[in-house]
Order: sequence, then structure tokens, then C-alpha cells
Amino acid sequence: MAATSKAIRTAVGQWLASRAGRLAVALGLVFLLSGAAGLGFGSWRNLCVDCPSIAQIYVWEPIEATQLLADDGRLLDELFIERRTPVSLSQLPPHVAQAFIAVEDKRFYRHHGLDYIGITRAVVQNILQGGGAGGGSTITQQLTRNMFPEEIGFARRIRRKLKEAKVALELEEAYGKDQILEAYLNQVHFGHGWHGIETAARHYFGKSASEVDAAEAALLAAVVKAPTRYSPFLHPDRASARRNLILTLMAEQGYLAEEEVDRWKQHPLPEHRYADREVEAPYFVEWVRRILDERYGRELYTSGLRIHTTLNLDMQRIARRVMEEGYRRVESAPGYRHPKYDPAVRPPEGWPADETPYLQGLFVAVDPFTGEVKALIGGRDFEDSKFNRVTQARRQAGSTFKPIVYAAAIASGIPPSHVIVDAPVILEQVDGTEWRPQNYESDFLGPMTIREGLRHSRNMIAIKLGMEVGLETVAQYGRRLGIRTEVPPYPSTSIGAATVIPVEMAEAFTPFAARGIKVRPYPIQRVEDANGRVLWEARPERTQVLDSLVSAVMLSLLQDAANRGTGGRIREYLPWEIAAAGKTGTTNDATDVWFVGFTPDLLAAVWFGFDRPKTILPRAAGGLYAAPVWGQFMQAVYAGDAELGIEPLRPIPDPWPTPPELITREVDARSGKLKTDWCPRDLIYTEIYIPGTEPTEPCDLHGPSLIGLFRRVLDRIF
Repeated sequence: MAATSKAIRTAVGQWLASRAGRLAVALGLVFLLSGAAGLGFGSWRNLCVDCPSIAQIYVWEPIEATQLLADDGRLLDELFIERRTPVSLSQLPPHVAQAFIAVEDKRFYRHHGLDYIGITRAVVQNILQGGGAGGGSTITQQLTRNMFPEEIGFARRIRRKLKEAKVALELEEAYGKDQILEAYLNQVHFGHGWHGIETAARHYFGKSASEVDAAEAALLAAVVKAPTRYSPFLHPDRASARRNLILTLMAEQGYLAEEEVDRWKQHPLPEHRYADREVEAPYFVEWVRRILDERYGRELYTSGLRIHTTLNLDMQRIARRVMEEGYRRVESAPGYRHPKYDPAVRPPEGWPADETPYLQGLFVAVDPFTGEVKALIGGRDFEDSKFNRVTQARRQAGSTFKPIVYAAAIASGIPPSHVIVDAPVILEQVDGTEWRPQNYESDFLGPMTIREGLRHSRNMIAIKLGMEVGLETVAQYGRRLGIRTEVPPYPSTSIGAATVIPVEMAEAFTPFAARGIKVRPYPIQRVEDANGRVLWEARPERTQVLDSLVSAVMLSLLQDAANRGTGGRIREYLPWEIAAAGKTGTTNDATDVWFVGFTPDLLAAVWFGFDRPKTILPRAAGGLYAAPVWGQFMQAVYAGDAELGIEPLRPIPDPWPTPPELITREVDARSGKLKTDWCPRDLIYTEIYIPGTEPTEPCDLHGPSLIGLFRRVLDRIF
């Protein structure tokens, strides 16, 4: 027994001795594996110390285009870095999601963020094929990929993929499958700068993602793998082959009936991108963008803001139509010798960005009481020149500046019946030369009231009136009424030699339309975030700059100028039942033609000219070319536009009431004094006055004569 026992102990000892080395190795391996597991677990836990929070992932706070809305809520345009318009999964037909699941992640609804079967298959295929066989990423992993920048180097790429996997698992714990799938469809890139399935569908097929059929859904799912490689526009054969593969997969996975697949495979591919919706008001949109870019920076293009603007889309369309007619009217006139606009021909290489070789124009309509800009055309072709002539150009004002001179005169106590002699003016310049201004007609008509001088836009009357009031006073009134460019106190300023920014010229007319209150034009009503919370709201800048009675007298003078004077052509288009006031403008050598005018509830300015000033036409004038455009616009606003299918936009406003404080007198148009029995009938008219400025002396130009006595007898008989 003892011997047996000893033999057993010896045998065991020998066995242990023989395996001691192996046991030590095994124990060491266990120790190392335990340590590695612990280290791995700790590393896994600390892997995402610097990972983005899943609450801040792009998909849950998506990069969303900012929408610019018209005054009635219609879409004007979008601002974006990555163009995307989110759409909910419930809005999409089932075959859209099925197409993506079939090709990208067929076990999507069964895994928890990582598809271990797919990963194993991918590893095996990569080993067998020597790499390049694909990665087996789930839709959830693809979604998280957008959170991480591309890494260079093998080790960094592996670390990033581990981070993606960890965040994918966290996403699956925090969100439902449908939420993840919806986010993926709104986030993925479809090529050509189009992000999200709604934007892609509109550009590939010209329809909403909610309207795509099975073949179109399969094509969209095909493109996302490699947007350039599978673009139907660039590589239609590749796109068709991959689309058809996906349709086959959809049938294999039970999403499509076998008999449907062949039919869908015959569906034609899109051959060209659907153009973006034409922007109705590109110059207006760019003006708004520039204003808000300073305030919001990158957020303007990424956070889905809602910009409620002042623009009225129907007025904008009317303005575009009548401006096009205005261009044609000028370019078809006898004597027009300049290059004509051709949308197919771009300006020559090297041409300045703020100039074009062809005729340009601008239009801006403003509510004179609130300052809301209702329509704006800053140039003829935004693609040729993004220079906004309404807000950026500096042009000579011409005779549209004269009402500022007259406002200064009326405010100083000079009445509309004040008489000035329309005769030559000769003024010595600083350099010793003489300035000899001319009237447009190159004639002189002698004594006339300043009312008649403005009605017929007589330069000599405006120059002499400006010097009588004081040129510094004229300059001050220019600044007071809204001209922020330099207004030098020179005699030539009275006839519009100073350059102005057109939107400021429109602003300067608002006190005449709004009882002496100047209002600054503005394009934005309010800014809302994606949830509708108001971030910023406009406060109109309204300032009383003229006494209301001064404004009323100016209104009367401008009605005369628009209806019976140089602006009379507006009445070829605008019915007399619509009250109107305004002033034409024509600069030296006919390089600029203007009309700035208003109705009781809408103000608009029109201009034509060349960016590099030159004579438009011999004898071109604001009354001939700008005033008709203004009249056509206003007529369409109040009566509708049959050509565009637009109903009347506003009811015909009541005429302006005459303030009861104003008084009237019958005066002689040559003397400006109270009429007498000897004054010719055709020179007698009724004038309005601010109390204290009315004439008190009788006319002394017309005395007794045989003709006068004969007229008196006839008057008493008849």
C-alpha cells in the first residue's frame, strides 16, 4: 500500500513537473487576458470622453435651410450651407424606407446598433478579397458617421470607427428605430450638394419625396453609396445597374412582388437636374441675407430660421413685368445705339462686377406709412450682376431732387404762388469758368409761380428758389428727409446734381405721402427660430420731419406735377379715380431717367440708365420712360393684372383730404397776387396756403384796357 501510494505521488510529481512550464504559460495567459479585458473595458468606457453628445447630434438638431417668406407666408427662397428640407417618415410611402433598408441594413429592425452578422461577413470578405469589400455598417452607424471628421492613418481610422460604434449603441438606447431611420433619410448626402431625401427628390425628379415611386426610391438608395459614382446624370449605366440591384433585393426581402420588379426596372432615369425654383426677387433676397448675415453668421444657414419679409410676391411679379416692358420701350426707340440685353450672352471677361454693358433699371415699392418694402428689382439680371442698384448705386437724382428744394421753401414761408422769372442763370465757378444751366426744353418762359415751375420741371425756377431759400438750408432738408449721401450746398444741387442712393430717394418722398412723417424702408418683419419663437422683430423708424401743413402743400404741388405736368403720361395707364402724386427726373445728357411717386397708400421709384453713365437716348426723359412703368404698376396693383392672372391687390384708396387749416385764395398766375377784375381768366387759379403765407395785395400787372373793359361787360352780360 505504502509502495503504491509512493508510486502515485511520484507519478503525480513527475506529471506536474513535466507540465509546470505549460501551466505557468496558461496562468500567465489568463492573467494577461484578464488584464486586457479590464483594460479594454476601461478603454471602451473612456473611449467617448470627447464624443459629441447624442442629444446634440446633427440629426436631432439638423442642419436646416433658413426659409425667407413673403408677407403672406409664401416661400421666397432658402439660405443654406447644405441644402436640406426635413421630412417626417410618416409622410413617405413605405417603399422609400424599404429601398434603403434592403440595400443598406436588411436587419435594421432586429439589431441594436451593430449588425454582428454583417460585421463578420465583411471581415471574412475583406480577408478573402484582400480588402475593399465593404464595412458592414448599419444605418445607425452611418448616421453617427457625420459626427466625426475624416481621420487619416490606420490607427486613427480604427479609433474613429470604435467611437462610431459606441455612439451608435447609445443612439439605439435613446431613440426608436423610426426616429433613427427618419433622421438618416434627412441627413444623408445624395450628391450635387443635396442633403436629405426631400431636397434630393425635388432635384432628381422634380417632386416631393412623398410622391416618389419604387423605382425612384431605389435610385435614391443607390446614389447614397457613392453619389458621384452612381449619379444618373454622370454615370447612368452604373446608376441603372445599382438601382436594379436594389429592386431585386426589395423583391427578395418581400417588399416588392416579383412581377413588379421588371416593370420598375424599365422606368427611365432622370436625364437632367430639375432647376431650382426661380427666385422671384433675387436682389431683395440678397439684401435680406446681407443684413442678417451680420447678425446671425453661420446660424443663418444652418438652424432653420423663418425670416418673415415685407415683400409682396404679386407686386413683385407685376414690377418685373412692367420693368420688362419699360426696357423694351427704351431699346426699341429710334436712336437707341447701345448693346441690347440678351440673357444668353454674358458680359465680357473682366467686365467690372458692378457694371453691365446693357441698359439697366431699378424698381422699389414701399408702404409710405410703415416703410415695408413691397417690391424690389435691383437690376436686370442677377446672374450677370449682383450689384443692387436700389440699395448700393449712387446716381444723380436729377429733377426728383427738386421737391426737397420746394419743401425747404414752403417750410420757410414761401407760398406756392411765389413768382420767379424763368430766365438764364449765369454763375461764376471757383475755377473762373461760368456755369450756364439750361432748361430741358432750352427755352425760357418768363415769370411763373413756383407751382408752375415744379409742374413743368423748370430748372431756372428750382435754381433761383434754392438760392433764395439758402443752399445750406436745402442741403439740411435733403439730410432731414432721408438723403444720407453728401448733399453739397451748391446751386447745381437744386436741380439734382448730387448723387443719391435710390432707396434713400424713395425715403425722401415718404414725408410728402405721410403727413410729414419720414419712414425708413426696411425688408424684414421678424425672425423666428425653427420652433416659431420670435428672435427679432422690426421696429419701423418713423420721424416727423415736416409740419403736416407743409407736407399737405407739397402733396398738392406733386399731384400737379404728376397729373398735369412732366409726369402726365402716368394717366395713359392709371385711371383718374386713383389719386397720384410724384415727380419725374432727368439728368444732364439724359444719362438717368426717374419717376418717384405715390398713391394714398403706396410709393414707388423707377429708374433707367447705364451702370457706366452715358446718354440713353437723345431727349430721353423720366416722363417718357420711367413714368409709364410707374403708371402700369399702380394700375395693376389696384385693378389686377390679367396677363399674370393676379386679382386686384388693394382697393382703390380714398383721395387725400385737404387739411381744414389750409386756406384758399384766387390768384393771378403771373403776379402771384390776389386776382382782380382785370386779370385774364386763363391766368386765374385757386391756390392753397398755410395761414399767414397767403397774398394780401391785389394783382398789379393787369389794369383797365379796352380789352379788359370789353371782358368785364361780357362777364356781366353772361
